[in-house]
Formats: sequence, C-alpha cells, structure tokens
Amino acid sequence: MSQKLTILFDLDGTLVDTAPDLMNAHNHVMKKFGYVEKKLDDIKKLAGRGAKAMIKKSIHEIAERTGKIKKTNKNENEEMTKEFINYYSQNIYNKSKPRVGVLGFLNWCKKNSISMAVCTNKQEHLSIDLLKKNKFYDFFDYIAGGNTFNYNKPDPRHLINTIEIIGGNLKKSIMIGDSETDSTAAKAAKIPFILIENGYTEKKPDQIHYDHLIKNFVGLEEIIQKYIND
Repeated sequence: MSQKLTILFDLDGTLVDTAPDLMNAHNHVMKKFGYVEKKLDDIKKLAGRGAKAMIKKSIHEIAERTGKIKKTNKNENEEMTKEFINYYSQNIYNKSKPRVGVLGFLNWCKKNSISMAVCTNKQEHLSIDLLKKNKFYDFFDYIAGGNTFNYNKPDPRHLINTIEIIGGNLKKSIMIGDSETDSTAAKAAKIPFILIENGYTEKKPDQIHYDHLIKNFVGLEEIIQKYIND
C-alpha cells in the first residue's frame, strides 16, 4: 500500500489572497508614524517574511526611492510592528479571498487521506484566526507560524519539523507556495515544490526554483495523484 502523502501550504498569497487586508494594516501604520502609504502591488512584493520584515523593508524602500527618511530606531520598528499586528488582527478577513480552486482541492485531499499542514511566516495566532474565519482551519493537521519555532522559512527546519510533528514522511511530502522563500525552504528540505503564480514576491517564476508551476488550484489533483502513485 502506498504511504500517505503530506502537503505543506504557505498561507499568504498561496491559500489566501490576503494582500488587501495587509495593505490596509500596513498603510494604517505608515500613516500613524509619518511614512508614505503604499499600493496593493507594492504590498505583494513586501509580504512573505512576516510583519516585522515587511515594515522594515517598506521603510528601506521608501529611503531608496525618495532619498529622504527620518531616522528610525529599533524601538520604533518594534512599535510599528506591534501596531501593525494589533490593527491587522482586528481586520484580518475584510477583503481577503481564497485563491481560485482552493476549497475544492482541500476537499479532494481530505477524501484521499492526504495529511495537510500550513507553514507560514505569519504569526501563528493570526494564521489560525484567518483560517478559522475562512472555514479552512479544520482541513489542517497543524499550523506552523512564523513564531511557532525559533526559526522560520526559508529555514528548512520549519518544514521538516512540521512534517515530523504530524507523523509524515519527508520522502512523501510536497510544499506548495508562491515565493522564493517557500522554494528555498523546500529545496533545502529536499522535497518537491509547487509554485503558484501571481504570488507575493518581486521575482518572476523563471527566477524561482520549482518542480511544477500552476496558475491556481484548479486541476492540481492530477499532479498530486502522480506523487500518491509513486
């Protein structure tokens, strides 16, 4: 009998298009602290490494673009990140939407006894809240957020430890994500990587290592079936 397959999913930009709500939270913080607000396409390039990294990178990009920026310190960066998380936690699922075909694919995986977990750099409690609000939470055996362990993606241990926790087999596991952060982690963990297009990254698909490239989750069952049969 073929051993059970494990699929790991990134969250932001992969399972759910969260950019609209991330943008609102980001711009709330920027406005409050006297920085320039950003557009949706900019946010998609900033997301993927967690709230603190998003804020830090956003400020850095403003400095590069304008050549003008007030001095910030570690305490202010911490305050901005805290403000972002507080605001975002209260407005986490206002305009966010699941990626096309996600629900049908998750149902198919469940029916085929495929273990599923989320590996995201979004904080664990925010990830769980988001997944509960969009009714996806019960599909997953484990949610590993950016603060679940002492490391996160692109560190492969984020994936490896999650697979171990749910009793999976590294050799029968797959990662699905939307950016080089996911790709790097999957490659280092030596598991196949499926890249979904139009994700949260500055890079084009041909600049990211992947084993399969998909536009959305429609028809993904055909690819996964091959791994089940191997």
